[in-house]
Amino acid sequence: MAWVSQALNSSIGKKLFMSLTGLFLITFLCIHLFGNMFLYVGQDAFNLYVHTLETGVVHAFILITEVVLVAAFLIHIINAIRLTLGNWAARPQRYAVKPAQQQSESASRTMWISASIIFIFLAIHLVNFYYVFKYGTLPQAYYIGEEKNYFMIVTEALSTPWIASIYLAAVFLLGFHLYHGFQSAFQTLGINHKKYTPFILFVGRAYAIIVAAGFASFPIYFTLLHFLGGK
Repeated sequence: MAWVSQALNSSIGKKLFMSLTGLFLITFLCIHLFGNMFLYVGQDAFNLYVHTLETGVVHAFILITEVVLVAAFLIHIINAIRLTLGNWAARPQRYAVKPAQQQSESASRTMWISASIIFIFLAIHLVNFYYVFKYGTLPQAYYIGEEKNYFMIVTEALSTPWIASIYLAAVFLLGFHLYHGFQSAFQTLGINHKKYTPFILFVGRAYAIIVAAGFASFPIYFTLLHFLGGK
């Protein structure tokens, strides 16, 4: 099975895993955004949505999904680091490149920077929401009876100026990361043809804008609502 290890550790193998895990994470973002939209429906709807994810068969499925999601993140990040280090090692000195190559290198550098900042934001996001949702102990004001008021936890965090600012900056970078990553994933998978590429670029651009704007809408809406006295 040495050939399998060689294939997975080759440049093509790393890029393939980057593409597949990237597409999986892109799909997850759509589902996550859909779930967050219950914030606009209201407190009862969002709390019921979160409670549904925490009970019965759905909870078991979510636990499995979380394991797969963590694995996908780790594989995506590790292969990104390995590819970047490999590229640096292969080009120890600067040399003349064509404009197209310069554009590709610039895009790669942008992806590396945006990915690093998004990773930091993800850590903050998990502490502020995931950990608090599952394990955090909160003042009684954040409970409805024995159940946590998830809607209140999220909306109060998103309406806090410094959290909202970090959230918006990360989402802005996420949009750029998604746009380049979307088209790069299809290119790595060999779906790169003059007949299909323009459509892929259009879908990638539309996806990046919709997802980034969707996530950005939450801190903007709830911060404005807070300052206008709607909370």
